[in-house]
Amino acid sequence: MSACNQAASEQGAGSSSDVRLLNVSYDVSRDFYKDYNVLFAKDYKATHPDSKVKINQSHGGSSKQALSVANGLQADVVTLNQNTDMNLLVKKGLVSADWQQAFPDNAIPYTSTMVLLVRKGNPKQISDWSDLARAGVKVVMPNPKTSGTARYAFLGAYGFGLHAFKEDPHSEHAKTDDYMQKLLSNVVTYDNGSRAATTSFLQRELGDVLITTENEAHLVAGKYAKGQVELIYPSYSIQIKNPVAVVTAVTEKNGSTEAAKAYLDNLWQDDAQELMASMYLRPSNPKILAKHKDTLPDITTFEATGVFGSWETIMDTFFVDGGRFDTLAQSPAS
Repeated sequence: MSACNQAASEQGAGSSSDVRLLNVSYDVSRDFYKDYNVLFAKDYKATHPDSKVKINQSHGGSSKQALSVANGLQADVVTLNQNTDMNLLVKKGLVSADWQQAFPDNAIPYTSTMVLLVRKGNPKQISDWSDLARAGVKVVMPNPKTSGTARYAFLGAYGFGLHAFKEDPHSEHAKTDDYMQKLLSNVVTYDNGSRAATTSFLQRELGDVLITTENEAHLVAGKYAKGQVELIYPSYSIQIKNPVAVVTAVTEKNGSTEAAKAYLDNLWQDDAQELMASMYLRPSNPKILAKHKDTLPDITTFEATGVFGSWETIMDTFFVDGGRFDTLAQSPAS
């Protein structure tokens, strides 16, 4: 990882200063960053042999995490899953307005998508988003009011409806709204975050299907509940972009800006990108992604902003109090 070399030249190789960083992140990223922190600490130590490296993590629903930082949680870096969460920190003066230009790929080191996780044998024969609106199918998902991942889940299902019914999101789309009312009426719990929803599905044994991210579904199917669940790829789903940024208002005060930047820079190094792929995140490096097609297959996805408009428009349309999510979730299914 070469990014640490820049920090070394500016801070002085062999600096005796200890490095302590707090990464405030969304909940289903914890497994990746737990292992990534080891990679970073090893590399940083190689260029700063007298330093001690300590990376602390905080995880939860992406929007709740961003709000915690806005309210004073002293994050050095934020690794979230939605641009609006980052924009909140820009408005608070905590993150630089040009954060997307600070790193490659508009500061998106990896992407993901929404998939469906079902019980072993798929007893309800669920194969696509449309099946989640059938009578008798019980759905588990996080709460779009607190979880960025849940917003992707809602928008993924909504975007599928528009695509399937060939309806324009900016005009009448009665068929899609009817389908979404039925789907949301099947939701048995709205948890605060994705990992909490996973717990409800696995440990509380709620629901027939869990709407979750691709990486979380793979980890559950291959590790936490091996042999108990099956992963279903929808025919058409949403792309999740996971932005990262240095919280400059904190790092400039703490003197940790260079280490924080190195921490995020290194996400684009090959070993970190390979780690992402091994943990079922889609690395931004296309060559590394192509090497993992057996576990990260080509899929048909859409971008939320390409269908629904800017994230500000999306939030104002769907997720404010009294917005379309509230209307559809509270309306009786026909």
